[in-house]
Amino acid sequence: MYVDLGGEETPLKLKSSVSTVQLLTLHRELLVSHVKSTQCILDNLLLNGFLCNEDAEIILRSATKTDQVRKILELVQSKGEQACEYLLYIFYKVYDAYIDLQPWLKEINYQPPDVIRDLPVENTDPISRYCEKMRLELGRDTRFIASYAQREETLLEEVYTDTLMELLNDRNESLGHLESLEQLLGDQGVFNPQAETVLVTGDAGVGKSILLQKLQRMWSKRELEQTDTLFFFKFRCRMFSTFKKTDEISLRDLLFKYNCYPDLDADNEVFNYILRFPQKVLFTFDGYDEIQGDLDIESVPEVVSPRERTYPLLLLINLLCGKLLKGSRKVLTAREGTDIQNRVIRKRVILRGFSPAHLQSYTNLHFKQPEHRALVSVQLDASPHLYGLCSIPLFCWIVFKSFKHLHSVYDDFELPDACVTLTNIFLLLSEVFLSRLSAPPPGLLKRSTRCPTETFRSGLKLLTAFSKLALLGMEKGGFVFDQEEVFSCGLTEDDLQVGFLRPVSQYDVCGSPANFEFLHLTLQSFLAAFSLVLDEKLALISILKFFTECSRKKNSCFPCVVPCNDRSSKPSGKDVFKTNEHLQFANLFLCGLLSKANAALLEHMVPPGLLKKKRAVLKAYLSTSVRSHLRGLPLHSTEQEGSKVHVLPNFLWMLRCIFESGSKEVAQVTAKGITADYIKLSYCNVFSGDCSALNFVLQHRKKRLGVDMDNNNISDYGVKQLRPSFSNMTVVRLCVNQISDSSIEVLAEELIKHKVVEVLGLYNNQITDIGAKLIAQIIEECHKLRIVKLGSNKFTSVGGRYLASAIQKSKSVFEVGMWGNPIGDEGAKAFAEALRSHPSLTNLSLSANGITSEGGKSLTQALKDNTVLRIFWLVQNELSDDVAPDMANVIRSNKGLTHLWLINNRFTVDGIRHLSEALPHNTSLKEICLKGNCLSEEEEQLFESERRLRFH
Repeated sequence: MYVDLGGEETPLKLKSSVSTVQLLTLHRELLVSHVKSTQCILDNLLLNGFLCNEDAEIILRSATKTDQVRKILELVQSKGEQACEYLLYIFYKVYDAYIDLQPWLKEINYQPPDVIRDLPVENTDPISRYCEKMRLELGRDTRFIASYAQREETLLEEVYTDTLMELLNDRNESLGHLESLEQLLGDQGVFNPQAETVLVTGDAGVGKSILLQKLQRMWSKRELEQTDTLFFFKFRCRMFSTFKKTDEISLRDLLFKYNCYPDLDADNEVFNYILRFPQKVLFTFDGYDEIQGDLDIESVPEVVSPRERTYPLLLLINLLCGKLLKGSRKVLTAREGTDIQNRVIRKRVILRGFSPAHLQSYTNLHFKQPEHRALVSVQLDASPHLYGLCSIPLFCWIVFKSFKHLHSVYDDFELPDACVTLTNIFLLLSEVFLSRLSAPPPGLLKRSTRCPTETFRSGLKLLTAFSKLALLGMEKGGFVFDQEEVFSCGLTEDDLQVGFLRPVSQYDVCGSPANFEFLHLTLQSFLAAFSLVLDEKLALISILKFFTECSRKKNSCFPCVVPCNDRSSKPSGKDVFKTNEHLQFANLFLCGLLSKANAALLEHMVPPGLLKKKRAVLKAYLSTSVRSHLRGLPLHSTEQEGSKVHVLPNFLWMLRCIFESGSKEVAQVTAKGITADYIKLSYCNVFSGDCSALNFVLQHRKKRLGVDMDNNNISDYGVKQLRPSFSNMTVVRLCVNQISDSSIEVLAEELIKHKVVEVLGLYNNQITDIGAKLIAQIIEECHKLRIVKLGSNKFTSVGGRYLASAIQKSKSVFEVGMWGNPIGDEGAKAFAEALRSHPSLTNLSLSANGITSEGGKSLTQALKDNTVLRIFWLVQNELSDDVAPDMANVIRSNKGLTHLWLINNRFTVDGIRHLSEALPHNTSLKEICLKGNCLSEEEEQLFESERRLRFH
């Protein structure tokens, strides 16, 4: 045990070194400030005879809670060692009532003696009892995850696998990855300390909901490091769409009626405690993009009274803004692209799906039999596109569950082949659902062959009913269905067991019949598209209804969470909550279902003539839309890069639809319509599965093209899918894309083969020295390569030597970025040799490379023989005054250098005096940037006359 004695930590044993009576004296002020509930202490001390009624009366005469705690400590210490031991035992047992003391109990290594363990402790604290009830209910609700059918149960712990959690700053720039789920609530990456909401974004199916479920379960089991959270309220944002326009509720209603209600008529006491200590409350709001409601965001009123009744959406917005329960913490999830202003966001995290290691772990959890695990791994490795799709947890879950089910039913089932599309994935899921209707009972022989056509044909009536319900919801903007809506589409209670729908938790306490929702919003989009295909009475042009609706909306149709001062509590008619990504998915699935590849399956459900007409309508619309979209893209021209276009966000959906349609003609039209020499796809939320769609179009382009795909989520799977397109790429920018050495193997093979690349951007990835050796080969053999961006990878001095040697041999490279690689002095010496007499290298960054003055001296010696280098960045290294005289000599002799950046090094006034004295001998050098060195403001003023020395 450690006891604080005068600020020093001294190891003590609870019994031998210090008595419990002394311990309470030593930590008296800590106990007084942290104990909030005195009634529970009094009840138990009275129950076990450590205090009498007269003692209790004396304590209760104290006017304040802190005075009561002081009086308790005095009386308990006067009763002796055992009474003090029992007091600690109360703190230990009634965990949530004294949650602020738990770190202290751990610090002193508290373990209750056996004699004290035998004494009963009754939790009479209403706050703690409510918290315990919340933990029990949340633990029960989060134990299982949604599965194929209502009768199936899958334990969360048996399948949950972490995904990549990338931390972003307020400009959406990567700050690296979170190592664990606990860090989600920590201070790492906080860019707005005044805000209270952690925003978690990601594409459909990337695992936002299950991440929250895991967080909730960890709290219920007391596994979160944030032990001061007493109350955990979880909400699904789509519930706010179920309220009528006239409904009004208070914050108290929201917390207790739609979550967990306190027992023993303690709601007033619990609610008042929450209002007094909002910092002990954690909210999760899942699926902000799923809110469908009418509200004029320009006149959102402030709701600051926790007891005022108002429209439920206003409660949500004011909670997120901190107008209600200021100090409470929130985790909000939304699909990527949801527009929420930074001023309400504390930190931002984007989910990137499974890394290769995560996917392997997930595979191991799903397939316990080694032969199945090996079979799945082999088939995934053979199909980079399927591998890429499986980096999204939802799609991977569908593929793996489908494999397990169909493999148990048929002898010959394998995973989809290399040409699989997202439509195929959801067709596979639907086949599994429908095959349950005719699956043989357990124990009977498997069927020898699988016939999807027969499965869909026999389940057509059921599929039509579910699809009709899905379309009904899409048209009305709803994701939750009551029993009347479900049965009106021809579904029965038995049909609900198949798996498309699942019951949802009741959003009210009025005993209403159960509501239902589709297993996932993306599944609803798929079935809605299926309804458009199956409906023989639908006008042909009506299959384009969701394309039309999306084209009428801006790409980003989400509300900014910013309250105004209009005091009206009623919603207006402006539908700003309505998002359209689910409509985009419906369009994508429509393209996939009407593709020629699926004609053989669909012709058994829809008359072939009608199917052909619908396909023709869709193809004509796609061709026209593609031409119109490409003509509208803004072109910019530069002397070096030629014509350049930064695509609009809808361009990616266009590529996805073309790929799903499988139409070579539309792909050719698209490739021909890209007239620019350079296309910029950075920050477009491209994930690995999209690379097949991009390649499907670019492979038809004859002219060479520069492609910037920085700041996406392409990963190694995506690079492999782009392999055929690298033959024509003059610019290959894949910065900040989670790629590793295996991607560099593909790039080296393709770029060296075709030798057309001029710009190679690989900044901020996971490339090691192994990849550096391959990049060096690209630099040596691609004689048109001019720019190489390699910063923030994992190169050491070994990789630095490979790259420096290749750059030394290249006669075309003029710009090299190596920022943020620990190549050290050995790497600096290698780059010094590359610099010496280099014919073309004009821009070089060796910033944040761990270079000391030793490496700096090597570089300065090389610069004496270099007249080509113009810009040299040595920011954030460890250069000191030792290298200043050598740099001064370079300044005097090298008339080619124009910009020298030495920001955040270790120069003092003496070293900078050397540089200052050399500057009059060089009129070519425009600036030396010295911000962040070891100078005071007064010392900086000594160099005011030399304007080329910049300290700010």
